[in-house]
Amino acid sequence: MLKKKLIFLLVLTFLVTSCAGSWDSVKRGITGQKLKSVDEFFVEKKNPLILPPDFENLPTPGEQRAAKERISSFEETLIKISSAEGVSSSASTVEESILQQIRKK
Repeated sequence: MLKKKLIFLLVLTFLVTSCAGSWDSVKRGITGQKLKSVDEFFVEKKNPLILPPDFENLPTPGEQRAAKERISSFEETLIKISSAEGVSSSASTVEESILQQIRKK
């Protein structure tokens, strides 16, 4: 009779612990203790939107086109200089021609 009770307790212990991750989860299941979790209905208040400090100084779309035109005119000037000197259009030779122009001035 004692042997049957012992086997029953061992089997019961095995079944209870095999379904749970550890003894803590078994204890929580038996006592009905709930896990502490995040409240999914909690809405965090955020600060209102503000304008950037330099909002008045933002460039207009026309200014961007003018800047691109200035860059392209600079590139055209480089091409003219390199073609006038008979230099190929590789990056290192362009750099050398720029350095030569700077040294002349």
